[in-house]
Amino acid sequence: MLSKRNGFYAFEAALHVFPSHSTCYEIGLDEWNSESLWRGEYEVLLGRCVFFGEDIFGNQFCIKDDKICSFDPETAEFEYLADDIEGWSQAILDDYDLLTGYPLANQWQQRNGALLSGQRLLPKMPFVAGGEFALENLYLGNAVEAMRSRANLANQINNLPDGSKIQFSVVD
Repeated sequence: MLSKRNGFYAFEAALHVFPSHSTCYEIGLDEWNSESLWRGEYEVLLGRCVFFGEDIFGNQFCIKDDKICSFDPETAEFEYLADDIEGWSQAILDDYDLLTGYPLANQWQQRNGALLSGQRLLPKMPFVAGGEFALENLYLGNAVEAMRSRANLANQINNLPDGSKIQFSVVD
């Protein structure tokens, strides 16, 4: 995929695929996948995953165990999507509204203008805590800072039973 198009945004920036190398405008795959950027913040081992893209909310797309998966940064859970990049591409084309968050990306940008490189729409109330997928629950934030913050959340709720009451603890 990168040989055809080395990094790109699609569906009004709802889908972001990282380029192979960082530039002054974009974070590349090596930097995005480094432990020091955000991955090391997760207590759950992320293993040999290669995170190559993200939806409008910062949910990650990755190669894990030779399959394409999504990664929820709020829960640190993986979900199988496809056997390969071609299957992932087809899944995106078949259901881009759900898999990229396009409708909210479109609405946000009509109201607030285009997103800049490195920005994602983030929930004020985390989705995992019942936050709605609605414009009123979204703010524009830095993708790296969001991944670090959500790692903190995922670490706090890891291994809690569904429905457990949680108390957010913010760490600088």
